Amino acid sequence: MIKQRSEHVPESMQSIYSEIVTLIDGFCKQYLNEEYAGLCRQLAAALARKRPSPLLRGNPDIWACGVTYAIGAVNFLFDKTQTPYIRADDLCAAFGVNQRSGANKAKLIRDMFNMAQLDPNWCLPSRIDDNPLVWLLQVNKMIVDIRLMPLEIQEEAFQKGLIPYIPAKRHK
Repeated sequence: MIKQRSEHVPESMQSIYSEIVTLIDGFCKQYLNEEYAGLCRQLAAALARKRPSPLLRGNPDIWACGVTYAIGAVNFLFDKTQTPYIRADDLCAAFGVNQRSGANKAKLIRDMFNMAQLDPNWCLPSRIDDNPLVWLLQVNKMIVDIRLMPLEIQEEAFQKGLIPYIPAKRHK
């Protein structure tokens, strides 16, 4: 099931969240794009909403780096065949963070949210159409590409929140 994300944070976490997001936005503006910035803000907000929030402890630079690194890992940011692309050590250096610290924080975040490469919940919106994990669903105990199923099944999957849109209606 694809989860809805938000940038809403509790008032008590607003200042820490804002500090982290300012760092993320600056980095994304310089090296990535608004699409990455939006996903990173949503992940930072999800961390701020956790109880207790892990953002209360640690350096905002490392959290900003870890969030960006985690989203980048899901979306193959470190693969030079992708656009945008940046090396992991360059990402960490841009935040002024040791690569080991950035990678460790990113792993902590990925573990916290059960994130993996191509994770439909943290995939860049521009890559949803090409992400097989978004479209492969179990129907009658068979794994199928929902895009190839009849409209009625696509509509049911959409109503259940299993897919982000109804493919049969999107491209008409």
